[in-house]
Amino acid sequence: MKKVVCFGEIMLRLAPVGYQRFEQTPSFEAVYGGGEANVCVSLANYGEEAVFVTKVPNNPIGQAAVNEMRRYGVDTRHMIREGERLGIYFCEKGASQRPSKVVYDRAHSAISAAKKEDFDWKKIFAGATWFHFTGITPALGDSVAECVLDACKAAKEAGLTVSCDLNFRKNLWTSEKSGKVMAQFMPYVDVCIANEEDAEKVFGIHAANTDITGGKLSHEGYKDVAKQLKERFGFKAVAITLRGSISASDNNWAAMLYKDGEFYFSRNYAIHIIDRVGGGDSFGGGLIYAMMNNYSNADALEFAVAASCLKHTIEGDHNHVSVSEVKALMGGDGSGRVQR
Repeated sequence: MKKVVCFGEIMLRLAPVGYQRFEQTPSFEAVYGGGEANVCVSLANYGEEAVFVTKVPNNPIGQAAVNEMRRYGVDTRHMIREGERLGIYFCEKGASQRPSKVVYDRAHSAISAAKKEDFDWKKIFAGATWFHFTGITPALGDSVAECVLDACKAAKEAGLTVSCDLNFRKNLWTSEKSGKVMAQFMPYVDVCIANEEDAEKVFGIHAANTDITGGKLSHEGYKDVAKQLKERFGFKAVAITLRGSISASDNNWAAMLYKDGEFYFSRNYAIHIIDRVGGGDSFGGGLIYAMMNNYSNADALEFAVAASCLKHTIEGDHNHVSVSEVKALMGGDGSGRVQR
C-alpha cells in the first residue's frame, strides 16, 4: 500500500433524474464529487492509502461530504471543517446530439477561502510517495493557488512524485490567467495529464490537424503537443486523453503517453456513455496507480484507459471498479456478458 495525497474541492452534484433537462425536472439526485476527490476514491478502491486534503463547512452538509469519502476508505483527517458553504454544481446529462451542461454554484465555498496557514504539508506528506492536484483548484482563487504552490514545494522537498491534470475550466478563469498561474507550478510537476483542449487553452499549444468537435484526432499532432510540453517544463511523463466525440451518447476513447523518449498509444474503446463526468479523473487515478506499482509504460497507459472506459458506464462522479475488473478489460474481456 502506497500513500497518495490529493488536494482540491469536493462538491455537491445535483442532477435531474435520468436525461431530463433543468427546466423540466421536478427533483434532483444528489451525489458528491470533484476532480481530486474522484482520484482519491479510485486509488482507495485499488487498495492504496488515499489522503484527501480540503476544506468543507462545519455543518451537516460538510459532514456528509466527509462521510462520502470515508465510505470508500479515503483518509479524511486533513479535511478541515471551516468556511461558509460547500460548492454545488448542477449537471444535466446530454444524449445523442444534445450536449451535457454544467452550471456552477461554488462562489464563496469553504475551499475558496483556504490560506497557506491552513495546511501543514510536512505533516500531511509524511510517509507519502505521490501528490496530485488539478488546474481546477488554483482557479478557485489566488489564495488557493498559493496553497497549491506551497504544497508543490513541500512535496518536492519530501521527495514525492507530483502529478497535475491541467483540467482547464472556462467558467472559472480565462486562458490568460490560467496560463500565468499554472506555469508557476509546472517546475515541480513530474507527470502532466491533459485532454484534447487543455494544452491549447492553458499554454497555447495546439494539436495540428485535429478537430475535436468533428471527432478528428491526429496522432502526430498530439506527439508534437507532448514534446512541446516536455521541452517547456521538463516533465518526466506527459499523458493526453484522446476523446473522439461521435455524440453525447457515444465516444471513442483512447490515450497517449510520452515517457522515456517514447510514444505509446492505447487501444481505442467505442463507449456508449452512461455518465462521462469523472472520466478524466478515473484516467488519472488509473495512471497514478499503475505508475506507482511499476507497470511498464505501455501497460500503465492501458490500465488508465481501461479504468476510464469503465467509469463512463457508471453513474455519479466516482469510479467504482477494482483492479481485477480493469485488468479483465485490459485483457480483452469487453463483451459485457453476465458474470456468474
